Amino acid sequence: MSIVYDCRNTDSREAGIAAATNSLKAGRLVVVPTDTLYGLAANAFDGEAVTALLRAKGRGRDMPVPVLVGSWNTIDGLVFTVRPQARELIRAFWPGGLSLVVQQAPSLAWDLGDTRGTVMLRMPLHPVALELLREVGPLAVSSANISGHAPAATVEQARDQLGGAASVYLDGGPAQHAVASTIVDLTADEPRILREGAVAAADIAEVLGVTVESLLPGRVPE
Repeated sequence: MSIVYDCRNTDSREAGIAAATNSLKAGRLVVVPTDTLYGLAANAFDGEAVTALLRAKGRGRDMPVPVLVGSWNTIDGLVFTVRPQARELIRAFWPGGLSLVVQQAPSLAWDLGDTRGTVMLRMPLHPVALELLREVGPLAVSSANISGHAPAATVEQARDQLGGAASVYLDGGPAQHAVASTIVDLTADEPRILREGAVAAADIAEVLGVTVESLLPGRVPE
């Protein structure tokens, strides 16, 4: 049976973080609030838990799971090479609504799906998520919804879709942005926006010193 903890209450939040930590370390799934949307989380280094996450969402391995981290420095152990462009974007937008697709370190002992040597990383701007990440370490996190259904902006929406698939639900109130993160692909020579969301393309272009059109090939200039 899953339990919901109201993390807006100090005592309930402490109990919820402890319960979520224990669940994740035991290979179970947890729903966590982030600044963008609610996420379904598994220990990133537990392949069976990640498989359970994909199953709960009704997704295949062809849609690998992103990873949330709790600090800037964590990326150094997960990435093959941290390029200057990645550093610039991290300084500007982390923690926040920007996800970066990078080449993962080849030595990593995890299985997030068919990643083809890449990983999508983000540091969320939410105190509950950050506290949990600092307790457990990197988490494989996908939006807390059934694939093809509306993403969850509240814990109630997440629970309606996922039910007992998650053992713990951490309620942090409605998601601040209620929109998915922006995704920037840094695996090629030129950065490219794969999805525009919580962070505007114009803001990314300004940080990188490039044009919006170069980040969004095919977009017609306004």
